[in-house]
Order: sequence, then C-alpha cells, then structure tokens
Amino acid sequence: QVQLVESGGGLVQAGGSLRLSCAASGPGRTFSNYCMGWFRQAPGKERELVAVISWNGGNTYSPDSVKGRFTISRDNAKNTVYLQMNSLKPEDTAIYYCAADRQYKPLTNNYNYWGQGTQVTVSS
Repeated sequence: QVQLVESGGGLVQAGGSLRLSCAASGPGRTFSNYCMGWFRQAPGKERELVAVISWNGGNTYSPDSVKGRFTISRDNAKNTVYLQMNSLKPEDTAIYYCAADRQYKPLTNNYNYWGQGTQVTVSS
C-alpha cells in the first residue's frame, strides 16, 4: 500500500494563492516509481483531474481550466508532490485529492492510491 496525506488547503480570497502538498509513504515503496496526480471534487460534481506529473517530473499535464494558474511539481527526495495554485477563482472551490499510480495517466481518474483530500475554499 501507498499512503498519501494531503495538506495546505484552506480559505483564500479570489486572486490569491495556495500550495498543496502530498506526502507519500509505504513500506518497500519507492516514490519515484509512481506517477502522481491531483484531482478535485466540488459538491454535486464529478471528480476531475487537475494535474498529473510523471515519475521524474519530465512530463506534466493540466486541463485548460487550470493551465497557466496551477503548477504541479515533485521532490522525490522528500516523497512529496506539490500543487501551486495561483489566481484562484471561486469555481476552484473543492476537495483536492492526490493520487498515485505506476502508469502515467493524464486522461483518467483510474489511479490505484488516493489520499483523504484537503478542502480548498475560494471566496469572492
């Protein structure tokens, strides 16, 4: 099993910034073997992909809805993936989850491991 713990969520005004972190752990698991993704789910909506990053950070993907505002990065030495969110909008309000999978999956929610999520609320 891979355990994922998100942090960094909170309440921010529109136009502000937040940085989310996701720390990975698990006996006998190597963080750099996993591609990492950030997802979000707003009330009444389906979970959607926000950003994904490959094993060594060489490839990333974000949908147009957040491209240019959100940046995913990782530090394999710290077993941590980050999501820097700038120019936040009220419609970015959601629970944000990180996920891990051995495959690079930029177009699916089908990841093997999930964190518990962290709430991000953007006020207008």
